[in-house]
Amino acid sequence: MTNIILLGPPGAGKGTQAKRLVEERGMVQLSTGDMLREARSSGTEMGQRVAAVMDRGELVTDEIVIGLIREKLTSGQASGGYIFDGFPRTLAQADALAELLSELGQSLDHAIEMRVDDEVLVARITGRATCASCGEVYHDTTRPIPADGKCGTCGNTEFTRRADDNEDALRTRLLAYYKQTSPLIGYYHAKGELRSVNGLAPIEDVAAELAEVLGRETERA
Repeated sequence: MTNIILLGPPGAGKGTQAKRLVEERGMVQLSTGDMLREARSSGTEMGQRVAAVMDRGELVTDEIVIGLIREKLTSGQASGGYIFDGFPRTLAQADALAELLSELGQSLDHAIEMRVDDEVLVARITGRATCASCGEVYHDTTRPIPADGKCGTCGNTEFTRRADDNEDALRTRLLAYYKQTSPLIGYYHAKGELRSVNGLAPIEDVAAELAEVLGRETERA
């Protein structure tokens, strides 16, 4: 079983690669947002605590998030390991996760940074359009919507663009990411757990780089 964190700015492709790892390796993606939404609607004691905090418009505490992660890690759902998505975001959270994994007799095998060139990333994201039906992604420059205006996958004619997929909004999101994540990069580098892949390479190439990293871990297991 392999546990990893995927680090990378908005648009680096973390979601795409996480989905592949789930499908191909039987890993479970632990998304902070998904866990909070699931807990809120669960009716459990923890779910009631989450709902109360969110209803007050407050931020959910690290203690609650760690509690939700504990529930997932002890559920026995993942024979292939876990992908931590959206957590940790701070050094305190990284320490809390390390303590929890140690307590459960588990470990973090890799924190994988999906590196990007900001200028290339901005150009890639600001031209995105997504099929409103099947989710197929197109791009004004690299993969235009077919000339007939129909999605090549499902034939749908409606496409959406995220309101924050514009240059100013994206640069603001990138700045926030780097402020949060730079300390984590140093933290995991110092612990010998940091690996890097080229997040702007073609999807198959990124997947191959990730497979090489995880393959080395499998060989040591």
